[in-house]
Amino acid sequence: MTNNYFIYIVTNKYRTTIYIGITNNIQRRISEHYFDSINAKKSFAGKYNCYDLVYYECFESINEAIFREKTLKKWRREKKNKLISACNPNWENLNDQVF
Repeated sequence: MTNNYFIYIVTNKYRTTIYIGITNNIQRRISEHYFDSINAKKSFAGKYNCYDLVYYECFESINEAIFREKTLKKWRREKKNKLISACNPNWENLNDQVF
């Protein structure tokens, strides 16, 4: 059985704040971000209402996923924006794609 690991980027409805994360269950994790937001949790994503999925990548290796997440987190915001826009030009909410 192949395990899948995801790096993902979520944002708020104004697209002003982004959060980059990693998970082995993207459906569960996006749901957690949503409920953290509506319950005013103190997490970064919860505080800034980041639960709209705008970008994700899938990996079979946890090590590759961790490396990619760390790489993306080091990038400047402009480069992250270009990555998202290359695959999702209008920054549409992709939550329905993973549910």
